Amino acid sequence: MLRWRLFSAGIILAVLLSLLWLDAQRAVFGVAGVWLMPILIALTIMATEEALSLFRAKGHQPTAWPAYVGSVAVSFAACLPTIEGLLGKSWPLVEPGRLDLPFCVFGLVIVAAFAAEMQRFARPGHSVVNVALLVFTVAYTGVLISFLAALRLIDMGPRGLAAVVSVILVVKLTDTGAYFTGRTLSSVIKTHKMTPILSPGKTWEGAIGGLLSAVFGSCLFFAVIYPWLLGPKHVVPPVWTWIVYGVVLCISGTLGDLAESLMKRDMERKDSSTWLPGLGGVLDVLDSILMSAPPAYLCWAAGLFGPNS
Repeated sequence: MLRWRLFSAGIILAVLLSLLWLDAQRAVFGVAGVWLMPILIALTIMATEEALSLFRAKGHQPTAWPAYVGSVAVSFAACLPTIEGLLGKSWPLVEPGRLDLPFCVFGLVIVAAFAAEMQRFARPGHSVVNVALLVFTVAYTGVLISFLAALRLIDMGPRGLAAVVSVILVVKLTDTGAYFTGRTLSSVIKTHKMTPILSPGKTWEGAIGGLLSAVFGSCLFFAVIYPWLLGPKHVVPPVWTWIVYGVVLCISGTLGDLAESLMKRDMERKDSSTWLPGLGGVLDVLDSILMSAPPAYLCWAAGLFGPNS
């Protein structure tokens, strides 16, 4: 199991690092986010399918097409500044790093969800649940993923790329630190379950290991990777912001992991899918990042690490 987990993680990491490098170099297209946009849309589609699949496991049947179209439309709306750059156009409501348009699209998705259920209404008892699950699916996939796009485009230069890298690095170090700390300590001491029913493998000792890993990852990012991405003229944020950022992403990432566990437990499924050997599905990989994207966006948009251009 661990071997397959490491194998799948290695492939994902290689692909991700390649795309991030191409985006950093502005290779071929010369526009921020071009290399990351296709993978973002693909992940949106796969995550939407997995969420709908979880609901189908319990007999729920929300209308699929508004979920797919809505999730992709919301995340694509957050990517429109990149499209503007490719086409050399300027459109109303489209501003780099802003979420006005994605949330307007999400509002239209709610309208579409009701319209879809009105069209197929046959008997009472299911329609409101289907509408709620459809809207939830788009919120959980499209809306949360749009925060990642907004993070990349919060600054069309290297600062936006740094924001995305920081989330992935800190959150995944949290996951890794918690996993290996809990696994190691459980073999030598009696550990304490964090959520015995919801996620039996999680322990408070592992959570402490995850917190320390998150703070270490945040310090590593701002001390080494951030200066490397932004160049010698960058302004180093205060050290206290590094620690706060690590703690915030540790908490949100852990909640994201537990949130997906709640969905799987409630739908009585072990994994969201079996696409990734040893890791489960796309949601099993993205869960902690999805929940961490909004607080990370808030930190960067609020200027915690300096003003955005």
